[in-house]
Amino acid sequence: MTAESIPLPTTHPLDAHIPALAALSRDTGGDLTVEVLPVAQSVTLRLDPSAPARAGVDAALGVPLPVRPNTWVDTGDGEVVWLGPDEWLVTSHTGNRGVGEAALRALVAGDTGVGGAATDTSAQRVVLRIGGRLARELLSFGCALDLHPRSFPAGSSAQTLLGRAAVLLLARDDRSDADGGAVFDLHVRSSFAGYLADWLLDAALEFGGSDVPSLAR
Repeated sequence: MTAESIPLPTTHPLDAHIPALAALSRDTGGDLTVEVLPVAQSVTLRLDPSAPARAGVDAALGVPLPVRPNTWVDTGDGEVVWLGPDEWLVTSHTGNRGVGEAALRALVAGDTGVGGAATDTSAQRVVLRIGGRLARELLSFGCALDLHPRSFPAGSSAQTLLGRAAVLLLARDDRSDADGGAVFDLHVRSSFAGYLADWLLDAALEFGGSDVPSLAR
């Protein structure tokens, strides 16, 4: 067997943290949950929203590109997140080739405005889903944004800092009732994922979370 034919195991940057993060639900009586999501297909899309190519992109996504700053839309299979006036993050949890790099690149190839482009960035970020009655309070320990649903309702997004790590934060559910809590997705660069997971575990000690030795120490 040659070196080229040896299969390499597929691993997730947070494989070692998953048990401790999953235990937070038990330790907090379900008031706080932190779930590590599988790596999704992600494409960074550049396009002049007024360009003719926009119609084809909207049709492929099944939803209009969000043009309101700091918002995102659900496509059913993933998300389209506004990153800038001519930039979006397009995700697919099933690896839909129709919204993959090649398909989107073909759609925007004729855009001469900002030089339409589509780049696969699937390996760039991992996603943690944080939910429960204590979700907002946990995030408030390291994020300066006002996450109350009046200021950051479902459908909102922000490129911000959490515990000094750059994250893309999406509000998925803005229920403010005592039992319902809220749901947020945290997109963080893979190289910072372990640090952020350690930060979340440390911050959750406030609520009775279990400590775990940092893999970075």
